[in-house]
Amino acid sequence: MAEIHRFKDRAHAGALLARQLRGYAHTPDAIVLALPRGGVPVGFAIAQRLGIRLDVLVVRKLGMPHHEEYAMGAVGSGGVRVLQPGVPGLMGVTAQDIEAVTARELAELERRERAYRGIGDDAAGDTRTAPDLRGGTAILVDDGIATGSTVGAAIQVLRRLQPRKLVLAVTVAPPATLHKLAPQVDELVCLSAPPLFRSVGQWYDAFEQTSDEQVQALLTAAGRPQGASHPPTGGQNHENTDDG
Repeated sequence: MAEIHRFKDRAHAGALLARQLRGYAHTPDAIVLALPRGGVPVGFAIAQRLGIRLDVLVVRKLGMPHHEEYAMGAVGSGGVRVLQPGVPGLMGVTAQDIEAVTARELAELERRERAYRGIGDDAAGDTRTAPDLRGGTAILVDDGIATGSTVGAAIQVLRRLQPRKLVLAVTVAPPATLHKLAPQVDELVCLSAPPLFRSVGQWYDAFEQTSDEQVQALLTAAGRPQGASHPPTGGQNHENTDDG
């Protein structure tokens, strides 16, 4: 792991990750798949520097009832659901609780899919179809990982889409989480693995919310020819990671 412990913002983190991923520069079958919302400014910076495509992979954390900051699992496109060990049962969570939270988060997942791909009332631009990953290289990007539940769901979704190679690229994560995720991917790139880890946001100077509109703008800009004007990369507008 590189000896990097803090990042100015997500754009800065993406630029640093791009250096570690430079072996994939201008690879025709490679694509950066960013986790919305916080992973998108990071992924945008990587895709622009490497000259490869950018898209999103939508997954949603399943928060504990009455303690939503704690993840009991996550859901992803295609009906994939990942639950933490001990769920149901952990902290009194019932099967009914899990189904209720799952239904709510699936509705939000579907809304985001429509918004980011330009489908329906939330659409902000041209329609974008989901990429065909079969036989290609998928670079899964997030702005950091805490428990790994959301990223774990994303990995399972991607495996169903049959890429030839799956790379996980993140800025910061606790060592135990990286140890858990490493066997699930073909390559793991992480800039910092601090043993004293409380949250992803503590490792950024700027870690504010990223809006759906900013995600849409970055995806639109990523589809323009290199050298065209781009919107701000979200360096000053961030959100807490969707991961738990």
